[in-house]
Amino acid sequence: MSYEGGSYDVIVIGAGHAGSEAALAAARMGCSTLMVTINLDMIAFMPCNPSIGGPAKGHVVREIDALGGEMGRNIDKTFIQLRMLNTGKGPAVHALRAQADKFLYQHTMKETMEKTPNLTLRQGMVERLVVENGECAGVITKTGTIYRSKSVILTTGTYLRGKVIMGETTYESGPNNQQPSVKLSENLRELGFELVRFKTGTPPRVHKDTIDFSKTEIQPGDEHPKFFSYETKSSENEQLPCWLTYTSEETHSIINSNLHRAPMFTGIIEGTGPRYCPSIEDKVVRFSDKPKHQIFLEPEGQNTAEYYVQGLSTSLPEDVQLSILRSIPGLEKVEMMRNGYAIEYDAMVPTQLWPSLETKRLPGLFTAGQINGTSGYEEAAGQGVMAGINAARKVQGKDPVILDRSQGYIGVLIDDLVTKGTNEPYRLLTSRAEYRLLLRHDNADLRLTPVGYDIGLISEERYATFVDKKQKVEQEIQRLQDTKVKPSEVNAALEEKGSAPIVDGSNLLILMRRPEVDYTFVEQISPPQVSLDEEMKEQVEIQIKYAGYIEKQLQHVERLQKMEQKKLPDDIDYSDIHGLAIEARQKLAKIRPISIGQASRISGVTPADISILLVHLEHYNRVTAAKG
Repeated sequence: MSYEGGSYDVIVIGAGHAGSEAALAAARMGCSTLMVTINLDMIAFMPCNPSIGGPAKGHVVREIDALGGEMGRNIDKTFIQLRMLNTGKGPAVHALRAQADKFLYQHTMKETMEKTPNLTLRQGMVERLVVENGECAGVITKTGTIYRSKSVILTTGTYLRGKVIMGETTYESGPNNQQPSVKLSENLRELGFELVRFKTGTPPRVHKDTIDFSKTEIQPGDEHPKFFSYETKSSENEQLPCWLTYTSEETHSIINSNLHRAPMFTGIIEGTGPRYCPSIEDKVVRFSDKPKHQIFLEPEGQNTAEYYVQGLSTSLPEDVQLSILRSIPGLEKVEMMRNGYAIEYDAMVPTQLWPSLETKRLPGLFTAGQINGTSGYEEAAGQGVMAGINAARKVQGKDPVILDRSQGYIGVLIDDLVTKGTNEPYRLLTSRAEYRLLLRHDNADLRLTPVGYDIGLISEERYATFVDKKQKVEQEIQRLQDTKVKPSEVNAALEEKGSAPIVDGSNLLILMRRPEVDYTFVEQISPPQVSLDEEMKEQVEIQIKYAGYIEKQLQHVERLQKMEQKKLPDDIDYSDIHGLAIEARQKLAKIRPISIGQASRISGVTPADISILLVHLEHYNRVTAAKG
C-alpha cells in the first residue's frame, strides 16, 4: 500500500555532512525542504575521525561559511581543540584544524536543523526515486510513503550497499552498525547510472584510563585560537590535548605475521580504498623501509573516555587489532572499546554530473558527498551546500551557481570530479589547486561572501560587516602607500629589526614588503586612522607582501576566464567534428563539457583537439546567429 506523504520543493536523502548543508541551504533560500534519513540520531555524525579541517579541508570549511553554510559555525560551538597548521610556511597552506566533541557536534547540528524554517525532518529508508516525464519528481520509502518534489538531492554517504569487513567477518551494514541502503542502489542501476565500489575504514577506539600518557608527546591546542566562522569572535570552550606516539618494530612484526588474515590482501575487499588515508597494514607493506609511523591519540569528546587512534585504520581481525595496539608505546595495557573496520559501498561515477551537481541522465536529481566518490566530511559538506543552492535555484527557475577553480577549493573539487572523475576516494589537497595563493584560508570571505549574499544565504547585517572589513583593508593599504617616512624616523627601528636602513624617503607599503618587517612594525611608526581587528591586519599584511605573486596568478586567471566564457552548446554532436581524435570525441561526448575551459581539462583531450573545437564553435555560433 502506498501513501502520499506530501509535496516539497526539495527533498534531501541522507543527513550526513553533505545532507545537512544541502537541506539547510535549500530551506534558508525559501524552499520547502524535506530531509529523509535512516536514523535521525545520526544527523551530522562523525563515524570516523572526530575532527574538522586541515590542509585544503580547512579552506573548504571557511568557504562553506563564507557562502552561508553551517559547518564552520557548528564546529566553533563544539570544538575541544583548535590548531593552526603549517604556520612555518606561507599563507597559501595555513590551515585550521579542530578536534570536535563528536556527540555535541551532532546534537548541535540536529538542533539547528530542527529550528530552521521551511525544513522538515523525517526518519525513513528511501528505496526508490519517482520518475515522471523523464525527470526526478520525488522518493518512495520502505513503508510505501511517496514524497513528491521538484528537486531531489542524494547524499547517501557510505550507506549504499554498505558492507563492513573485519578479518574473515563480513556483514551488510552502514557506518557504526547502522542499516545499509540496498534497494536504492539497485534502483539507481535500473535507472542507468554507473556505480563503482569504493572502500574506506576506521581505526579502533580505546579507553582513556588505560593509556599511559607519560610515554606519549602532548599536542596542545593554540593558546589564542582562530575560528572557522567569520561570525565567531570568541569562545569559552575548554581545550583538550591530543597525544602523539609511534608504531614499533613489534607492531610491524605483528602486522607482517598476520597479512594472511588481512582482507585487503586476501581478496575479501573488492572496493578501492583512499590513497591518502591508507590502513596501517597497507602502510607497513608499502613503506617497509620506515621503522615507525605516527599515531595520534585524540579525545572523542568532553564527556566520554573513548579515544580515537588516528593513523591505525585497519580491517585486521579483532585479536590482531588488540595485539597491535598493545605493541605501541603508551598503549601496552590499553583496552579496546570499539574495533576498527573497513566498509565497502557503492558510489556514483561523478562524470555523470553537470558542474551544478545535477545528474545528466535524470534532470531534477542532484548528488553530493561520498556518493560522488569523495572522502572526508569537509569535501562532503562543500558539495552539499552547492547541491542545496542549485537544487533550490532550479526550483526557483534561476541559473545554477558554479564556482570556478580560481574562486575556491570547492570549485576545484567539483571541477575535478565532473571533468576528470576519480578511480579512488577523492581527497582535496592544496596541490590540486593551481591558484592556491588566491585560495587562502584568510580570504575566503573576500572571495565568496558576495556570492552567498547574492543567493540569499548571507544576512544584510553580516554583509554590511563584510563590506566594512573590505573597505577598511583597502583604505589601510592605500594609507600605507601614501604615508612617506624619512630615514631619521625609521632607521633606528629598522636596525633593531635587523633590516637595512633607508637612504631616501620611503612609503610604508614598500617597507612592509621586506620579509623582516611586519604590520605591527609599521603600525607603531604610523598608527591607522581607523580601528582594525586582527583579521584586517592580517589581510593588509598578506595582500602587500604577496602582491606580485597574487597579480601574476590573477593575470593567469584572466586569460583562462576567456576559455571558460566560451560556452559549448548542449546539442553539439562531437562525432560530426572532423579532425578530433577518437579518444577526444568519446570523452567529450561522455562528459559534455559546458565550456572550452572545462573541455581543455578532460584527460585525453589535447591542445590540438581544443583548437579544432574552437574553430567548430566559431562556425556553430555564426550559423546559429544567421538562423536567428
